[in-house]
Amino acid sequence: MVETALVTGASSGIGKELARYHASKGGDVILTARREDVLTTLKEELEGNHGIKAHVLPLDLGASGGARALYDKVITAGLQVDILINNAGFGGQGKHTDRQLSDEMDMIDLNVSALVELTHAFSADMAARGKGRILNVASTAGFMPGPNQAVYFATKAFVKSYSEALDQELRSQGVTVTVLAPGYVETEFAKRSGLDGTNLVKGGGKSAQSVAKHGYDAMMAGKLVAVNELGLSLAVNWIIPLMPRRALLKMVEKMQAK
Repeated sequence: MVETALVTGASSGIGKELARYHASKGGDVILTARREDVLTTLKEELEGNHGIKAHVLPLDLGASGGARALYDKVITAGLQVDILINNAGFGGQGKHTDRQLSDEMDMIDLNVSALVELTHAFSADMAARGKGRILNVASTAGFMPGPNQAVYFATKAFVKSYSEALDQELRSQGVTVTVLAPGYVETEFAKRSGLDGTNLVKGGGKSAQSVAKHGYDAMMAGKLVAVNELGLSLAVNWIIPLMPRRALLKMVEKMQAK
C-alpha cells in the first residue's frame, strides 16, 4: 500500500531530501513550506521522476494558527498522513540579550509549538488507526546547552525529550516516534541562522541527502534516536554527559562564536 508522508520545511535542505527519498520508494508526499514556487518545482520533479502524487500546501507554520490550518487543509483535501516528518525550524546566532526577542519567540513558535500541535493532531489519528510513523528533526544541539544559540539549543532539547516520551506512550498503539539528531549539515540553515564564520561552520558538515537517508531509515526501523555520525553519537551519549558543566559551556560557546 502506498504511504503518504507529510513533510514540513520541504522547500530546501533535509526536508527536501526526505521528500525525495520517500518518493523514490514509491510513496506519495504532502509538501509544505512558505515558498509555493519552490514546492511546485519539487512536486513536478517528484511526480516526473517517481510517478507518485505530490500535494503542495504552502503556508507559514510559525504564524499564529499555522499548524492548525495545515491540519485542516490536509483533512479537507481527504488525505491520510501515514508518516509525519516535522522538519521545519530555524536557529539564530548571537547572545540572547543581543537578539530581538521577537525572533527568539518566532523560533519557539516554529521549532516547538507548531511541531507539538502537528504531532498531537496527526498522532491521534494514527493511534486511532493503529499504525503510523513520526520523524521529528532535532539536532545534536539538543544534548547540551548552547551559548550563542541559547534558544535554538533549548528548542531541540525539547523536541528530543518530547519525542522520546511520546514514543513510549504511542508504541503500544502501533505508532513510533523517531528523533533525528544530526550534527552540522550543509544547507541554507547556516546562512539563515547567521552561523557563517563560526567554528562550527568552518569545520564543514554532512550532506542533507545523507542525513535524510539516515533519519528516514531509522524511522522505518522504529529507532528512538538517530545521530548520523558514530563519533558524534559517542560524544553526545557518553562524553558530553560526563564533562564538567562549565567546560562544556565554554566549548559550545567557542564553537558557536564568530
